[in-house]
Amino acid sequence: MTGETSRTLEATTGDGLVFRVLDAMDAPHSGRILRLRLQSGEAPPIKSLRKQEMLATGPQGQVCRIRAIGFAVFGGKPSNDRLSRTGRVDLHVEELDDGGPVGLRWEVVPT
Repeated sequence: MTGETSRTLEATTGDGLVFRVLDAMDAPHSGRILRLRLQSGEAPPIKSLRKQEMLATGPQGQVCRIRAIGFAVFGGKPSNDRLSRTGRVDLHVEELDDGGPVGLRWEVVPT
């Protein structure tokens, strides 16, 4: 992660960046696909989400660390403009611990 991207994400995270999981499914070969909606905070640059580690918290308090592998494109090509307009992004993630599987209504915050 470049210094500029790191600073941008830190500034955004400081503003309370929170995503809510709208849909979750197993990815074809590995990991999971999460459809996220920006719940609070200002939309970060798309580049700052790539390979970003995040913390997902479930409705009953379960916690799972995840890492973004890339973007799912079946919902449209991810772009800064699209994320700003719609507040939605589809991420391909891998779960880093046994707290998952991440599912509906989970909250995701960058770490």
